[in-house]
Amino acid sequence: MSDTNSAVQNGFAGLGIAPTLLEILTKHGFSIPTPIQHQSIPVAVTGSDVIGIAQTGTGKTLAFGIPMIQRLAQFKGRGLVILPTRELALQVDENLKKIGAGIGMKTAVLIGGASMHLQKKALQTKPHVIIATPGRLIDHLEQKTIRLDDVKVLVLDEADRMLDMGFAPQIAKILATVPKDRQTLLFSATMPLEIVRIANTAMRTPVRVEVAPQGTLAERVEQELIFVPKHDKERLLELLLKEQEGTVLVFSRTKHGAKKIARAVHAMGYTADELHSNRSLAQRKAALEGFKTGKYRVLVATDIAARGIDVKGIALVINYDLPDNPDDYVHRIGRTGRAGMAGKAVSFATPDQRGDVKGIERVIRGLIPLKPVPKVLPAYRNLPPVERDNDAHARGSRSAKSYGGTNTYPGEKRYAPAPTGGRAPQKAYEKQYHSRAAKPVPQGQHRAKRYDVGTTSPSIPAPQPYVAPATNQFAPAAPRKFRK
Repeated sequence: MSDTNSAVQNGFAGLGIAPTLLEILTKHGFSIPTPIQHQSIPVAVTGSDVIGIAQTGTGKTLAFGIPMIQRLAQFKGRGLVILPTRELALQVDENLKKIGAGIGMKTAVLIGGASMHLQKKALQTKPHVIIATPGRLIDHLEQKTIRLDDVKVLVLDEADRMLDMGFAPQIAKILATVPKDRQTLLFSATMPLEIVRIANTAMRTPVRVEVAPQGTLAERVEQELIFVPKHDKERLLELLLKEQEGTVLVFSRTKHGAKKIARAVHAMGYTADELHSNRSLAQRKAALEGFKTGKYRVLVATDIAARGIDVKGIALVINYDLPDNPDDYVHRIGRTGRAGMAGKAVSFATPDQRGDVKGIERVIRGLIPLKPVPKVLPAYRNLPPVERDNDAHARGSRSAKSYGGTNTYPGEKRYAPAPTGGRAPQKAYEKQYHSRAAKPVPQGQHRAKRYDVGTTSPSIPAPQPYVAPATNQFAPAAPRKFRK
């Protein structure tokens, strides 16, 4: 334990880093390594394969960037970094240039949505490090504009995310193209079976470095959970924007939802932009840069930004919609509270999403603190269920019609949900509906949105059967018209 503390106090100096790189790190303000950097750099600079398990925002870029730059300076060859999103690729390129530009290192970024012509020109300059997304790299391989036979260091960053996005075939093709005599550095937030298979087949006795287990949250992030109906989310968002100062990152489940929320935030009087896959690369770069510089106070994004942005000083993260994958909750709220700073994350959940909340709490191995709804909004569900109101359906309450839940809460009888029963109430209604439909309906009555012959209303006359007009089949045909 004392050795570890002394190494941390010495900073990067005790990690086997070359003096030139140490001077560059000091110049850019890097003095104390993060846990993942402290454990992985000494192993990676020796040329060993490394599997690093750490959450986003823990300094993984320098954890693989410093060893890769040092190894490429010592031996001839090229480095290849594979990432799942364009935003991550651009950020890695920016961080590597801080360290490598001083020693003449050149990089090339191969991402979708950018000009293939410009990327081909960048490849002609023979860059030392190629940073790419899997799809665009495969495009260059198929067009034979790039060769990977000189790759000495291969980095797979956010490997679990790439597999979730369906890049497994592309990764397999890339692994078959690069030389077997290489160093492989694999970094991931989780360790699914697919990652284990890659480690067994594509790596040589890798050293596993695990800083924090899956579901570990940032220490200084304050979490809150608010149960609120869907139609009141916009009002609650406006209240939070008034209460909280600083930049705000809002997560939406869908691209359409992100666009709708951004428009609503504009209507509230705040500067905002949206970030999702329907936006062009230029639009996404402008939105991210505007959010970093303070041009936009609010950025509304889909899960493309859960691991795709590194913006310091985000004061608040709002989960407007809960993520489809509970693991993404950890990455979402990891956008705030970075680099040891304090942060806050507020999640909106509709009353029928209690199962989704439990799934998230299983991942983080803890309970998300519940916060009562502000007084300006109706007091919806904020407490665990304690009793059942079986008369809710008979009273026709809103919850009975909208949510179909099974429980109610103290002091909230008005919003009590309907009793359980599955499809039974609906089948009973359909049976009654069709049985009535078979009977003759008296004049002046009608069924809602359905009118048949003989079913009339005082304001809607009964439809008459269609009768074809009488024609003379022996009448001469009309003369044919020709174009002039």
